[in-house]
Amino acid sequence: MFLLDQWKLVLNKLENEVTAVTFDLWINTLTPIQYANDELILMAPSVTAKNQVKQPGIFEKITKCVRQEFTPYTFVRVTEQKEYEEDIRRQDAELEKMMSETTQIKSKFNKKYTFDSFVVGKSNQVVCAAMQSVAEHPSEKFNPLFIYGGVGLGKTHLLHAVGNYLNEHRPDLNVLYVTCEKFTNDYVESIRNGKDKANGDFRDKYRNVDVLMIDDIQFISNKMGIQEEFFHTFNDLYQNNKQIIIASDRSPKDMSALEERLRSRFSSGLIQDIQEPDYETKVAIIRKKCSQEGYLVDEDVIDFIAQKASTNVREMEGILSKIVFYSSLIGKSHASMEDAHEALKDYGETERTNLDAEKIMNTVCDFFKVTKEDLIGKKKNKEIVEPRQMCIYLINDMLNIPLTAIGEIFGGRDHTTIMHARDKISNQIKVNPHVKTLVNDIKSQLLKY
Repeated sequence: MFLLDQWKLVLNKLENEVTAVTFDLWINTLTPIQYANDELILMAPSVTAKNQVKQPGIFEKITKCVRQEFTPYTFVRVTEQKEYEEDIRRQDAELEKMMSETTQIKSKFNKKYTFDSFVVGKSNQVVCAAMQSVAEHPSEKFNPLFIYGGVGLGKTHLLHAVGNYLNEHRPDLNVLYVTCEKFTNDYVESIRNGKDKANGDFRDKYRNVDVLMIDDIQFISNKMGIQEEFFHTFNDLYQNNKQIIIASDRSPKDMSALEERLRSRFSSGLIQDIQEPDYETKVAIIRKKCSQEGYLVDEDVIDFIAQKASTNVREMEGILSKIVFYSSLIGKSHASMEDAHEALKDYGETERTNLDAEKIMNTVCDFFKVTKEDLIGKKKNKEIVEPRQMCIYLINDMLNIPLTAIGEIFGGRDHTTIMHARDKISNQIKVNPHVKTLVNDIKSQLLKY
C-alpha cells in the first residue's frame, strides 16, 4: 500500500507539471512495481510509452516529483514488460552462476581420501558402511550421523570420502566441510565485522547447504555462544531435510560442558564409533599405503610396524615413511628389517629423554582446554578433575616419578591422593575404551618423532 499511496501523491503533482495529453497518454499509464534501496521502478505498458516518458523534459519532472514524495536521493528507472522479464532472467542466471561457483569453492576435498582408499576392518566396518549409505542417499538414511573415535583412526578420511563421492555423483548438491575451529572463527569474525550484515553472511554460508560436515565438534564444549549458534544452524538444516554429519573424538554423552539440547540433537540420529584397528587391519593399512605410494618393503617390515606402532594410523604411516626414507638415503630401493632397525633405533627414546612433567602438564592442558592453574589448583568440578587425574597418571606412567614428588608438583597433595588418581585412570583404561583412547592420543602427542 505504501508504494501505491506514494505514487498517487506523485501523480497529483505531475498532473500540474505536464500537459493533459502527456499525463493521460503516458504518465498515468505507468505502474510502480518496486521501490528498494532508493530506487523506484516504473513499468510502462509499451516500448513507445517508455520512450515518451524518458524524454528529457518529461523525465526530469517525473524525477523531481518522485524525490519530493519519496527521498531526495531516489533514482527512477522506467522499464517495460519484456525488458523487465529479461532483467529478471539475467539476474537469476547470475545468481545461479554465483551459487555454482560458491558450491565449487566450498566443496574442495582431498582426492586421496575416498571410500576405495579407506581400509575396512572389524574396527571400522560399521562406520564406513554408514558413511557410504549417507553419501549414496543424503538426508534419507541417518540424519544426523555422528561418528567418533580417537586421533588417527580415519574420521577425517571418511568425511572427505563422502565429499568426494557427492562431488562426483551429485554435483548439484552444495556440500560444506569445516572443522569446529573454522566454524567458531567464522562466527567470531561475523560478530567482529558488524552483527547484522556479517551474521547474515555467516548464516547464508552455513544454512544454504545440502550437506554440512563438521569435524572435531568436541571443541564446541565450554563455548556457550558458539553452541547457541550451532544449535540454530543444526535446527535450520534438519528442519529443511538437509544432511548433517558430525565427527568427534568422543561420544555426545562424554562431551563435557555441552548444552543438553545439543546433546539431544546429536543423539537423535545414528551414533557410531570407530574402534582401534586390530593387528590384521593395521597390516592391511600399511600394505595399502605401500601400494599407493609405490613403496617396496619386506613383509617382515610391515609386520614389525604393525607390532611396534600404536593404533594411530598416521603414526603407522609416519613410521613407514621414515623407514623408506632411510632406505632411499643409503641407495636402496627395497626397505629391509635392517633398515627399519637403523631408521627407528632412536624412535621414542630421544623424545622420552626430553620428556618432563612440565611438558606433560602443558600437553594435557592444551588437549582438554584447561589452564595449568586449574590443573594444580583445588577445583573439584568434573571438567578439571578428569584432566588432573589423567595428567597424574601420565607423569607416573611415563616418567616413573615417585608419588610424593608428583604430589608436590600438584600443589602439595598427599601421596595417597596421587595414588587414587593414578589407580582410577589405570582401572578405567582396562574397562573404558574412551579413556584408553584419550590416554593413547595424549601419549602420541608427547612421543611424536
